Amino acid sequence: METHESLPRLSRRQVLKWFAAAAAASQASPFMAFSQDSLPAAVGYGSDPKVNDIYKRGDFWPLTLSPEQRKTVTALADVILPADDLGPAASQLRVPDFIDEWVSAPYPKQQRDRETVLAGLTWINEESNRQFKKDFADLTIKQQQSLCDVLSKQDHIDSKIRQAASFFRTFTSLSMGAYYSTPEGWKAIGYTGNVPSATFAGPPQEVLDKLGLEQTVKS
Repeated sequence: METHESLPRLSRRQVLKWFAAAAAASQASPFMAFSQDSLPAAVGYGSDPKVNDIYKRGDFWPLTLSPEQRKTVTALADVILPADDLGPAASQLRVPDFIDEWVSAPYPKQQRDRETVLAGLTWINEESNRQFKKDFADLTIKQQQSLCDVLSKQDHIDSKIRQAASFFRTFTSLSMGAYYSTPEGWKAIGYTGNVPSATFAGPPQEVLDKLGLEQTVKS
């Protein structure tokens, strides 16, 4: 079984591509104050990255997540995007690596999301221990899903649950942004990418019919 340490190094180009995709997908908002005094943090933007170079995790800026937090991130990402007939689990596509990179980056949005994600990870483990006497990563899949089902609802009266639900939306957006920027994620949604074609017959007729348009492209 491969560990994160045995996987190939990430290229900075891949990390930056992830960032762009997740920024487009994310509708995040901060939800809890979180003390970061004891956590590593990058200061300032620094110089432009050399996108053709290969970097190890942590080479470019100090990474944030502790081993325990990475376990929680991995478990939660795999609940949101499990392995199925459409594609591999989130952890197999290194979504936890992306989350760690994202919350460690020294840019304003990422730093806001850092507070949201770290506080949310603390909350979900505390709630997991309150209900099941175990950390979230050690629960059965049904127990994990039961916690996520609560967070997926929008109409919470309890303010703490509302805040945790905000974290869950942020985390889900980041996970999906990372997952669906990979070739495996493209395949899961039927996206073929920039594939050259010798001919172009125009938009499908059913699309034209739906829009009330007439085909003008000559094949």
